[in-house]
Amino acid sequence: MKKILMVVTSHGSLGDSGHATGLWMEEFTTPYYAFLEAGFEVTVASPAGGCVPIDPKSMQPENSSPSVCRFGEAGETVLGKTVRLADCRAADFVALFYPGGHGPMWDLAADPVNAALLEEFVAQDKPVAAVCHGPAALLAARMPDGSALVRGRKVTGFSDSEEILVGLNRIVPFLLEDRLRKLGAEYRKGGDWSEFAIADGKLVTGQNPQSAGKTAELLLKLLR
Repeated sequence: MKKILMVVTSHGSLGDSGHATGLWMEEFTTPYYAFLEAGFEVTVASPAGGCVPIDPKSMQPENSSPSVCRFGEAGETVLGKTVRLADCRAADFVALFYPGGHGPMWDLAADPVNAALLEEFVAQDKPVAAVCHGPAALLAARMPDGSALVRGRKVTGFSDSEEILVGLNRIVPFLLEDRLRKLGAEYRKGGDWSEFAIADGKLVTGQNPQSAGKTAELLLKLLR
C-alpha cells in the first residue's frame, strides 16, 4: 500500500505565555481520514517522536468537527506513538503533509532534519502539502541553488489578519504571512476564516483550519 507521511509538531507551549499549544486537531483528522478513505496508508512523525501535544482549544466543541469526533480513542494509538522524524526517508512515501497548530512555528520552522527531509521530497518530485501554520515547516527548506523553497511559488497559510484576530500576533515568534512574503513567496489568501487552498505545481497549501479538507483534496488530486 502506498504511504503518505504526516509530520506534526512536538512543541506544546505557546511561547512564554504560560498557555499550551501543539497540533490543531481538525487540520490533522480531516486529511487523515481523507487519505485513508482514498486507499493510502498514513505514517505520523514528529521531531521528538512519541506522544504529540494537542492544542486544547482545538478540542473545544466550537472548534471540533465530525472528523475530530470520529478520531476519538484512535488518538492514543496514532498520536501517542509517532515515529521520529529523523527515522523517515522520502523514498518510503508518495507524499508529505504538514498539519498546523501553532507548534510548528517553534520547532518545524527551524528544524534542519525537517528541512533536509522536505528537500528530499522535492528532489524526488513528490507532492508536499501544508495547512494553516503547517507552512511554517517549509521555511527552512532550500532549492539546489540555495534559494528558499517557497521563493516565486504561490502559497498561502495562516494570515497576519487571522493571527491578530486570535490575539497571538505578539506571542508567536514571527507572522507566517509576513515571513513567507519576505522569502519571496507569492502569498495568496481568501477572507478570514474562509476555505482557501492553492496548488503551485506539486506544492499545496491551505490558509486555515477551514481549509484542511480542501488542502487534502488538492494533494490527492496530484496523487491520482
